[in-house]
Amino acid sequence: MKIAIGNDHAGTAYKFEIKKYLESKGYEVLNFGTDNNESMDYPDTIHLVANSVESQETNFGIILCGSGNGANMTANHHQKIRAALCWNEEIVSLARQHNDANILSIPARFVTLDQALKFVEIFLTTAFEGGRHQTRIDKIPLK
Repeated sequence: MKIAIGNDHAGTAYKFEIKKYLESKGYEVLNFGTDNNESMDYPDTIHLVANSVESQETNFGIILCGSGNGANMTANHHQKIRAALCWNEEIVSLARQHNDANILSIPARFVTLDQALKFVEIFLTTAFEGGRHQTRIDKIPLK
C-alpha cells in the first residue's frame, strides 16, 4: 500500500516520525512535504498529496500543519478527496467507518506525537462500513 504524506513547516518533525513508522510497517511512502522548519505555504505540498490520492497513485494521504485546518481545507477542494481533520481516536475511526475518509489531517501543534502515530494506525486499519454511509458520500461531490 502506498501512502502520500505532506506537511508545512509546523508538521515536519511529526512527518519524519510518521514516515519512519509507516515504513516499519511495510508501507511505501511518497513524501510531498517540506523537510525543514522554514516557513512555507501549506497548499504547495497539500495539493500534491491530494492529487496523488485523487489519481490513485497512492491509496491514502496524511497531511499535517499547525492546526490541521489549512491543510484540510486545501485537500477538500479536490472533488475526489474526503479529508478528515482529526484530534482524537474516535473521530479518526468514525472518519473511516462513516465517511470513507481518504486523507487524514493532523493538527501537529495540538496533539502529541504518540497521538498522531495512533491516529495513523487507526486510519489505515479501519474499514469503511458502506451501506447508508455510501449514499451520503455519493452526495458530496458537486460535479
